[in-house]
Amino acid sequence: MDTTQLRTRAERRGDRYVVNGQKIWISTAQVAEKVLLLARTTPVEQVRRRTEGLSLFYTTLDRARVQVREIEKMGRKAVDSNEVFFDNLEVPVEDRIGEEGRGFEYILHGLNPERILIAAEAAGLGLVALERATRYASERVVFGRPIGQNQAIQHPLAANWMELQAARMMILNAAWRYDQGLSCAAEANAAKYLAAEAGFKACQQAVMTHGGFGYAREYHVERYLREVMIPRIAPVSPQLILCFIAEKVLGLPKSY
Repeated sequence: MDTTQLRTRAERRGDRYVVNGQKIWISTAQVAEKVLLLARTTPVEQVRRRTEGLSLFYTTLDRARVQVREIEKMGRKAVDSNEVFFDNLEVPVEDRIGEEGRGFEYILHGLNPERILIAAEAAGLGLVALERATRYASERVVFGRPIGQNQAIQHPLAANWMELQAARMMILNAAWRYDQGLSCAAEANAAKYLAAEAGFKACQQAVMTHGGFGYAREYHVERYLREVMIPRIAPVSPQLILCFIAEKVLGLPKSY
């Protein structure tokens, strides 16, 4: 998504802003009392750069002025995701975070730790899936021997372990750099990419190791495969991370 093109507007009227527009993929809106809201306060055609003119607010979610519709998902049932529609929501000026028009700058501060957090989630999913697959491969006996004795089962699981451990090292490196106040955009993006890919492969292999039972809810690995799709897709696609590394780390021309 191109954040600079968001259509939710916050129009200043005296000591208040009036917000109109909509948001999608908003977490916990079914129960939330407050909302962190990024909205355009200056029309995009009136700013020098598209990243300008966006303001950040933390305000009350007035349900008389906000409609919330839940999005049914393939996984992550513990956290509701929603479409949110704002119809003349009044926001006091004191609910604005920082200066007007600099909201995009403030949002950027949270992107790197978010990528590190999502990377840790993906690696964790991969590791628990690998643990279950390894246990099943040791216990499942076919033709008089555990299936884990077969190299066709062993080798993919061994590769999953190595990929997950490498991803964990990048996660720890990115987290350390963030904690030290060092630049960590490349490391955070790399951690998210590597962990999401390694986690997905491990969860997929866990299903395959279980054979037909991998499709059964009883063994949980089908759930891990559904859940690991989230860190692979969000908050930034693997393709955009590759573009970022190519441009910002390798110095290649911007491709989009």
